[in-house]
Amino acid sequence: MKFSFDKLFGIHEGALKLWSQRAEVLSNNIANADTPNFKARDIDFKQVLHQMQGSRGSDIAEPRVDSLEEGFSENLQYRQPLHPAMDNNTVDAQVEITQFLENSQRFQVSFTFLNGKITKIISALRGD
Repeated sequence: MKFSFDKLFGIHEGALKLWSQRAEVLSNNIANADTPNFKARDIDFKQVLHQMQGSRGSDIAEPRVDSLEEGFSENLQYRQPLHPAMDNNTVDAQVEITQFLENSQRFQVSFTFLNGKITKIISALRGD
């Protein structure tokens, strides 16, 4: 019997990596909230996840890059500001913080799910 972690963990493994990379982009936006001419960026999570699924059929393909800038730069989009700033900075700190917190919650949900699966596997291997 062949054991597949891809089947066991589903989309959560790839999603964790993607949410982690998105957190980098969002934190960069927050860090540059006062930088003149800085353009806020974000990633279309659903689009990238769909691309990752498509590269290996129904399974999630693991991103094989060290940073979002390297592997998903075509998916980074400039955020349209609700209120243009005088210094041409497009970061809305409240929007970025909200997006970062939501992203963190989604990361935590997937992490908790994976942790539960791994705990069950360990328990089964021990015969508990």
